[in-house]
Amino acid sequence: MPAQLPALQSNGQVLAEINGCLGLITLNRPEALNALSLAMIRDLSSLLKAWALDPAIEAVVILGAARMGKSPAFCAGGDIRFFHSAALAGESALDDFFTEEYALNHLIHNFAKPYIALMDGVVMGGGMGISQGAKLRVLTEGSKLAMPETHIGLFPDVGGGYFLSQCPGHVGEWLALTGHAIGAGDAIELGLGDVYVRSAAMPALIEAFRQGEQSSAEHVVATVMEHVDLAPAVDPKTLRGRIDQHFGLSDVAAIMASLEAAGDEWALQTLAVLRKRSPLMLAVTLEQLRRARSMSLAEDLRMERDIVHHCFHLRSGARSETVEGIRALAIDKDHHPCWLPARIEDVSREQVLAFFDSPWAPEQHPLRALS
Repeated sequence: MPAQLPALQSNGQVLAEINGCLGLITLNRPEALNALSLAMIRDLSSLLKAWALDPAIEAVVILGAARMGKSPAFCAGGDIRFFHSAALAGESALDDFFTEEYALNHLIHNFAKPYIALMDGVVMGGGMGISQGAKLRVLTEGSKLAMPETHIGLFPDVGGGYFLSQCPGHVGEWLALTGHAIGAGDAIELGLGDVYVRSAAMPALIEAFRQGEQSSAEHVVATVMEHVDLAPAVDPKTLRGRIDQHFGLSDVAAIMASLEAAGDEWALQTLAVLRKRSPLMLAVTLEQLRRARSMSLAEDLRMERDIVHHCFHLRSGARSETVEGIRALAIDKDHHPCWLPARIEDVSREQVLAFFDSPWAPEQHPLRALS
């Protein structure tokens, strides 16, 4: 029987096509850089669950819709304006968003058929969550990968603890704390991407997926590999030795003191970035990465679900670091968040550990079914 498309509910924010054995998904919210809404997460989950069971579908490709006349974006993350309004209104949909998003991340990592992510342009936050579990992560010279959550008083979720902690040395801590964006060469070097395709070749690749014969999963993968090129040279700013020297230290205060003592341009620029972030959420993020290093993906996602609950409920409404961070960046756009505490020296160990105290018994955890 030919493959079937499940009913979708995001009003065109997710598009799905079938060509032979290939299921093709397009994130279609280009004006928002394809940021994920709850309806989009539900559509992606429905498609993948249906196609996982459909023998007519042998491979899946996901890409982001382009903006007319502008640079591409795969997915810029979750809809942070929704986070802000839902948190202030106390809407249960906010809890649903994170539970269902993390379950989707787990589904992608464990998807039994080739799942290929065309990571052209901006790939941040939730965009990393729906691409890092791909069997084949395709990058271009326009790819810009980051987990910038500390910028809004959040932490690198969507499995970020799991995949960032697998980066070599202490690069994961650096990426998590600073939110630094990396390009294709660095991403492949650090294990966050697989192959490089020039941006100019992407239209032909996508056209081949839509119109060319796709008779088997092997043929779908071969279609990608026909367009693969040598990745750009690794950016020397990765500075692995310096990163390990500073970001391998025991806590955020020690990292910042080490950067200040080093005094070189890179160290001082990195320190300036950290000083703009929420001190509390920097400390939570470092604890998250260190714990995740010894966790399975399912364990990490359950931990992250605990942490994100506390991001919005330990201090509710406008008192939340995350709500305040989003306000400063995206709502009022004054870029002057009022972090509490304001200094890393004033963050207590008890404040950090409170984020890791699960509000649920194991048998009641919203992600208890993940294995």
